[in-house]
Amino acid sequence: MEDILEVYTRPYDPQRPLVCLDEMPEQLLADVRPALPPEPGQPARRDYEYERRGTVNVFLCCEPLAGQRWVSVTDRRTAIDWAQQIKDLVDVRYPAAERIVLVLDNLNTHTPGSLYEAFPPVEAKRLADKLEIHYTPKHGSWLNLAEIELSALSRQCLDRRLPDKATFAAEVQAWQKRRNAAGTTVDWRFTTAAARIKRKRLYPKIHE
Repeated sequence: MEDILEVYTRPYDPQRPLVCLDEMPEQLLADVRPALPPEPGQPARRDYEYERRGTVNVFLCCEPLAGQRWVSVTDRRTAIDWAQQIKDLVDVRYPAAERIVLVLDNLNTHTPGSLYEAFPPVEAKRLADKLEIHYTPKHGSWLNLAEIELSALSRQCLDRRLPDKATFAAEVQAWQKRRNAAGTTVDWRFTTAAARIKRKRLYPKIHE
């Protein structure tokens, strides 16, 4: 935990950008019957029944100090899919960076090994060498600032039925564009000093 909190105290450095990455699955849902449009004195009405149309996966990367985030919608969340996200970070988002300081949870696909599954060894090592990875502790994924962004995405964009991947992706991209234009940042105030008080039970007791 203290490792992550230390990372969050670092000043902004364009050569070593801090990026948080997280992912979540989402269901695609369609109306069984067309919704009724609003009328004077009457809100729009939607039938409680719906049709399941499979799932998609959402990868979200955010640079909290710059107030920017990028969302990708994929069919799956495999090691190969994660590796493609890393390649995009390295070669498209931050090609001039010396290293990318990457915060993410310890899901089994979130390792340099996934790069070797997706790419030839030389390419996999090139990408891995560009990363400075910091894992959130077990049961501590709330320390990943990308979770805050995913929560905002869920509340502001995904709290309705989206019937197919194309519609889902278009709505997510519109949300991303609005939020990036606003330059919304995260004001993180939970420090190591606060953690040692609030999470005191997690630290070993020393008896003299």
